[in-house]
Amino acid sequence: MSVHLNSIKSIISSSIQVKAHILGDAALLNSIEQAVNIVLTSLKSGNKLLFCGNGGSAADAQHLAAEFSGRFYIDRKALPAEALHTNTSYLTAVANDYSYDVVYSRLVEGIAQPGDVLIGLSTSGNSKNILNAFEVAKTKNVHIIAFTGASGGQMRELADVLINVPSQDTPRIQESHIMIGHIICELVEHQYFKL
Repeated sequence: MSVHLNSIKSIISSSIQVKAHILGDAALLNSIEQAVNIVLTSLKSGNKLLFCGNGGSAADAQHLAAEFSGRFYIDRKALPAEALHTNTSYLTAVANDYSYDVVYSRLVEGIAQPGDVLIGLSTSGNSKNILNAFEVAKTKNVHIIAFTGASGGQMRELADVLINVPSQDTPRIQESHIMIGHIICELVEHQYFKL
């Protein structure tokens, strides 16, 4: 077997191992269930979901927001969800005029309402702009769900629900974030629309 094939198999095996750890972690599975319940309750109450992340986690935030606002498995009405980084004029203006550290907190201040859900994705759990957004969300009675790596970082102390993937490896964490986000979306969609 070639070196490349060995590497491919090793990477796939590592991804499977992380998911197997999630499957065997009762506390983490309970956190995922809590997130489903919070999101479902919020949406049924007429509230919205706000997602934020940086780099690959920004792409994941946008991906998951699209699953809710577009469709997942079924044709159904749109659910109110958006990724906070998609307005590049806003993002570049605030980063330039103030600081990149406040790009999310200013939007949370401006558009979040009590009962909304803020979902922050950070493999380290220490992204300053997400931490600042969580701080503002707390003052507005917004539910906070954190997707992180194993330690939870500083987001551990601010989140109502911590979904800390048991890995230190950024790609493996992000793969699991998408899996968990898909699980939440599927269960919420199923229960919201009574399938």
